[in-house]
Amino acid sequence: MDNAVKPKIIWMIDSLGHGGAERLTLAILERFDRERFDLRVCALQERGGNPVAKDLQNAGIPVDLLSIPTLRHPTNLYKIITYLRRHQPQLVHTQLEFSIILGSLAARLMGIPCVATLHTLDNPQEQRARWRYQITLAALKHLCNRSIGVSKITRLHYLRDGKIPDEKIITLYNGIDLSIYKDTSTEERIAKRKEFGLAPDSIVAVTVAVLREPKGIQFMLQAMAQLRDTHPNLQYLIVGDGEHGPTLKEMARNLGLTTQVIFAGQRKDIHEILPACDFFVLPTLTEALPTVLMEAMAAQKAVIASNVGGVPEMIEDGVNGRLLPPGDVSALAHACAQLAENSALRKAWGTAGQAICQKKFNIQAQITALEVLYHSLIGKRSS
Repeated sequence: MDNAVKPKIIWMIDSLGHGGAERLTLAILERFDRERFDLRVCALQERGGNPVAKDLQNAGIPVDLLSIPTLRHPTNLYKIITYLRRHQPQLVHTQLEFSIILGSLAARLMGIPCVATLHTLDNPQEQRARWRYQITLAALKHLCNRSIGVSKITRLHYLRDGKIPDEKIITLYNGIDLSIYKDTSTEERIAKRKEFGLAPDSIVAVTVAVLREPKGIQFMLQAMAQLRDTHPNLQYLIVGDGEHGPTLKEMARNLGLTTQVIFAGQRKDIHEILPACDFFVLPTLTEALPTVLMEAMAAQKAVIASNVGGVPEMIEDGVNGRLLPPGDVSALAHACAQLAENSALRKAWGTAGQAICQKKFNIQAQITALEVLYHSLIGKRSS
């Protein structure tokens, strides 16, 4: 198809750091049919060097940075409208708070249809965040043609809080590329463990997350302290980085867990790390639809996770994992002990999880649904 007649899509996102929405941006757009769509990414801020921007560019997708300093800055709307006039998209797809608020307003003023994806279950109590949240809800209700909840609970949350018309918000599960998760040999597992100083014969629990306090990793550290004497062969690998990292490292030292707990930092080889571990733990306090659980399921890992948000749409208790009350350290320790002691249970839950992932969280199905949605909206005015 000639470039001139391809619909141009601007994918607008707050930043291109290491968060889940940012990683999904890369995973989705690099697999989109660029014979049918002209894709471009616009980041409003720089965070952690915007590492995903380089990955997008390497995949042949242009990336622009607008440098929006704060939500209230007086030049924000002018910058975005000028940008959209220059590129003349047929549709704007916004991700995360700043982009939803500012991008949907600019698109509405220019008559460009706009889609918003809702990755979080926000309901902040702090006054400043609450103000931004209310503005986001207004943008979803009045400015966006369609909103996408990444889980059923996410859709219901925004229907309730935002009073958004039922037909304007849909559920579309995120997906991952299942093909990169392959069986690994014993030698490969041992080699990957050696990179992190993990014992070849230890039982390894792993968490992959941006290190923020709501991810609940502090509860897993407390659980590890309870298990140290009864399960000395249990180790815990934490993959990721973030502002809560120094606090967690100090906590691990104070609990005497320096040999049991390993901080791996930010990594890009998650699909190689997961097969080298024995089970996955996500002790989060809030979550819409965590991509890391899909990755763990694709890698045939049994999962222990908090019973919050969209997690029960992914994990069926006793089938592919264990669902626990958030913040319950004793329950977390008990579940970890159960999996550490039972390799057959780990295998059964891992096999079931992979089957669920193949059925519900295939990225190609997500992309096909997005392409259909885009075509249904292109040519309509923002409303």
